[in-house]
Amino acid sequence: MKVLDDWRFRGLIHQTTDDDVFDRLSAGSVTLYAGFDPTAPSLHLGHLFPLCNLRRLQIAGNAPIALAGGGTGLIGDPSFKDVERPLLTRDVLGANVAGIGEQMSRFLDFSPSAGKARAKLLNNADWLTTISLTDFLRDVGKHFTVNQMIAKESVKSRLDRDDVGLSFTEFSYMLLQAYDFLRLNLDHGCTLQLGGSDQWGNITMGTELVRKSTGTLAAGLTSPLLLRPDGSKFGKSEGGEQVWLDAARTSPFKMHQFLLNSDDEMALALLRFFTFLDHESIIGLDDATKTVPQERRAQRALANEVVAMVHGVNAAKKAERAGEALFSESIADLDEATLLEVVADAPSSTWSREELTAGVDPVDLLVGSRLAKSRAEARRYLEQGGVYLNNVRLDATSRVSIADALHGRYLVVRRGRRQLHLLVAA
Repeated sequence: MKVLDDWRFRGLIHQTTDDDVFDRLSAGSVTLYAGFDPTAPSLHLGHLFPLCNLRRLQIAGNAPIALAGGGTGLIGDPSFKDVERPLLTRDVLGANVAGIGEQMSRFLDFSPSAGKARAKLLNNADWLTTISLTDFLRDVGKHFTVNQMIAKESVKSRLDRDDVGLSFTEFSYMLLQAYDFLRLNLDHGCTLQLGGSDQWGNITMGTELVRKSTGTLAAGLTSPLLLRPDGSKFGKSEGGEQVWLDAARTSPFKMHQFLLNSDDEMALALLRFFTFLDHESIIGLDDATKTVPQERRAQRALANEVVAMVHGVNAAKKAERAGEALFSESIADLDEATLLEVVADAPSSTWSREELTAGVDPVDLLVGSRLAKSRAEARRYLEQGGVYLNNVRLDATSRVSIADALHGRYLVVRRGRRQLHLLVAA
């Protein structure tokens, strides 16, 4: 399949400076790049979008460059930011670049066996921190007017506001990014830059600088921004926490649950952006979402595919089983660490081991865990059959004992589908 047909189907195209670039990409052997801000020692879920785009084009025979912004990170990209980013030290940026470099090797083929399509990981600190200011202003700055730079939408959005300005440091960012493209063109024959739609102004500055400096054709290609229905950027949990690709920061289970809880529209978009499922499979999941939305097939496919790609197939299967255990008796089969992760978001309380050894009335258990407001309400929930202990239905005549505890100290009480409480014996 031609690159253009696949990218159109997946909705990956927002803008391009040259429509013919897709013919060159389908033929292979194009060297292209995308930039990654090393603002943390791990990439997050939003970075998966450009990584997948680079991988798709590498599979088509092109050579991707993942450019870590160790130099531009000293400045901070102001594009559509409300305030100036905190400036990071060189030591912090160096550590962050090392961290994200290791993660990129899971998605791109950096081995010699890839041949002409072999990926490269570069750091723009190698040239941005070594060029002199006078050389930069003479060789780069002379090609652009201030009028041209302030006309960029990413700059205008800050200049038009009375409450926040734009420092000269941030204003210079687009020149630095343009110089990246020139250096990659001169040193590696790079002729295409990928980015999000918010990078269009910076990307076109780069294509213009390459043309003016070398006379060669350079192109830019942007993809839509990943946005939630409310307009905020995709990739953070409801609590505002970033979903990281580092398992130590965001576990495979939490990533799986995050994707599993996507709404239908977002799930169908992410199946196209974040997975390598064929078109027929995706269309089948589209149809299933329309006809049997309660089965959430698209969400399950999305969660399994992404977690398998990021953390491996075994991690994806384990995350899926843990999610299923949250509402089944197999919760008793989870190891202690996984059990605590599964119920991490549930309220909890500590009960004395002596009290539990003697046995607790289920009514007292519901009231004590605040799953019922009164004893009468607790009895009604029990009589209706909507109360579960370790996902086994609990009735009013039962006594809850320490013998019921998982791993000798945990009792998972659930009312209805979502109301959970963790009792910990101490």
